[in-house]
Amino acid sequence: EYEPHIDNGFIVYAGVDYEMILREAEKEADVILWDGGNNDMSFYKADLYLTLLDPHRAGHELSYYPGMVNLLLADLLIVNKMDTAPAEGVAEVIANAALYNPSATVVKCNSVITVDQPELVEGKNVLVVEDGPTLTHGGMEFGAGWFAAIQSGAASMVDAKPYAVGSIAKTFENYPNAGKILPAMGYGDEQVRELEETINATPADAVVEGTPIDLSRIIKVNKPVANVRYELEELEAGQIRAALLKVLG
Repeated sequence: EYEPHIDNGFIVYAGVDYEMILREAEKEADVILWDGGNNDMSFYKADLYLTLLDPHRAGHELSYYPGMVNLLLADLLIVNKMDTAPAEGVAEVIANAALYNPSATVVKCNSVITVDQPELVEGKNVLVVEDGPTLTHGGMEFGAGWFAAIQSGAASMVDAKPYAVGSIAKTFENYPNAGKILPAMGYGDEQVRELEETINATPADAVVEGTPIDLSRIIKVNKPVANVRYELEELEAGQIRAALLKVLG
């Protein structure tokens, strides 16, 4: 997602010709951060390669290409979400890290979830909107918004399926794992309108917005929105910073 980087004041390059992008970025940047997912790789020889492992999806680090390439190339393997993931999932990804990339440093982390207006959620019937790819090809049944709703004391989570329209309804058909949570699909103007219509038609007291972007920037919602944020918290503070400083000098 571009929005968090832009909010931090970073210049963002995007496209598919990675070499051309790199050559342009080299002209004006002191440090280049390539940001991708488990279905992507940069083809760059990085000075520091960080790969995040999700113990909620233990085994995916081996079963996806080029996700496994990212596991093999990493200097730092960040095991995230240890505060919410099952112990067996954590154990599996750590074991796979040791087996397939024993030279990498494993950094154990929590994903600290916060809600900007928890009073909108406590005791209320809420619609949870999650990052689309997490619930679709990511195979998850929940995301940060689901945890935030529970953490903030929501009375219930309203099922969005009966109110979904167009391609949003089709998404629920194709990915039943999403359950009652609404995947934030918005690949084009029509799909954004369908997402807006689905949210506004769902009878909830508030929306718990768990996507990496602020949806209110692109759609108009007829109910209060509580925005969810999540930040990395190292169990042993300073490991990532130390690795970065070693590279940056």
